[in-house]
Amino acid sequence: MSEVIRVAVIGAAGRMGREVVKLVLQDSDLELAAAVNRSGAGTDAGTLVGLPECGVLVTDDIEMAFAETKPQVMVDFTVPQFALAHTEIAIRHGVRPVMGVTGFTPEQIEQLDKQCQEKGIGGLIAPNFSIGAILMMRFAAQAAKHMPNVEIIEYHGDQKLDAPSGTAIKTAELIAANREEIRQGNPNEEETIEGARGGYYNGFRIHSVRLPGVFAQQEVVFGDYGQSLKIRHDSYERAGYMPGVKIGVQKVMEYTGLVYGFDHFID
Repeated sequence: MSEVIRVAVIGAAGRMGREVVKLVLQDSDLELAAAVNRSGAGTDAGTLVGLPECGVLVTDDIEMAFAETKPQVMVDFTVPQFALAHTEIAIRHGVRPVMGVTGFTPEQIEQLDKQCQEKGIGGLIAPNFSIGAILMMRFAAQAAKHMPNVEIIEYHGDQKLDAPSGTAIKTAELIAANREEIRQGNPNEEETIEGARGGYYNGFRIHSVRLPGVFAQQEVVFGDYGQSLKIRHDSYERAGYMPGVKIGVQKVMEYTGLVYGFDHFID
């Protein structure tokens, strides 16, 4: 029988954070060590997510939470402006970071990997924990070898802060690794409205749709002579990400260094 993993959830009162707290409290392989949130200190974490009291009280002090409860893994679905600081604090305490936050630069990822290596711990930054989304990205990367003309359209709610999404950027990186950079479209095309053609990446375009009532979808559209191919993934609720979160929590216990992309864990 595998050892139970002690988990600290950062942003525990957030929409994704609540789902992670539910996952940890309801899974016998996991134990809730700490629940951290900027507001709601003193609230029982179980009550916070509509479950029976669990005895773990929400705190607003991440340093104190790590020092007192000694978690093995931190799961963070907060916001980009705090993500780097939270990750560095976790690593400093020897806590393995599992980050569902986007916005890290390549230089920051490289530095965090070095910090994890020095501490002898694993870490994960994952733009998307959905197994279906990972498969969508993988299929798109394969298709790009044969159909290099492509555009990405991603849809999220109007409260999402970053555009394009981390999933779209990761998809674009995987596609770019499998095709030569070619500038698509008519060489004489002109945008009569700035931005109408979307963001430019490695010769192709990424379009970000932000509307109320939308959750998370992405479509990768390939075009060739006389045909097109569309690869699409739709997420309908946050609970759909939780099986992937559990895999991430378990995997970071097995290696040293920081991994960028949940796709590395899907065979």
